[in-house]
Amino acid sequence: MQYSEGRIGRVFVVRFDEGEDLLQGLRRFLAEKEVRTGYAMVLGALHEGRLVTGPEEDVIPPVPHWETASGGWEVLGMATVYPGDEGEPALHLHATIGRGKATLTGCLREVAEVYLMVEAIVVEMEGISFRRLHDPSTGLHLPETG
Repeated sequence: MQYSEGRIGRVFVVRFDEGEDLLQGLRRFLAEKEVRTGYAMVLGALHEGRLVTGPEEDVIPPVPHWETASGGWEVLGMATVYPGDEGEPALHLHATIGRGKATLTGCLREVAEVYLMVEAIVVEMEGISFRRLHDPSTGLHLPETG
């Protein structure tokens, strides 16, 4: 186990509108506001989303299993933010998306086109020493302290 203790800094409410790319927009916002560590909660709807919904098999390193959803899906998600390999904000967003009786949960990546609107609440954390760095044994970018 690794941990780092900090405190709450700034809090932002951000609205993303029809057709915007949620992932790019959130990364851009974090960079502009210089949020180095924090978390974000999102809720709204997506025209299209691409998610990793687990591994193809439970081996290390994992091969991701991808799902794509399109046609207007509700979204509810939670993200962590730490500095990445190059010092940029590294966003890790897990979300549940649903439409009718269909539901998918996973890591939202590559595509997240907003349908109507997505609200995000971004909470900055101060004094946290975590970074998201590439781990060669898993092939993933994992949070590490120090």
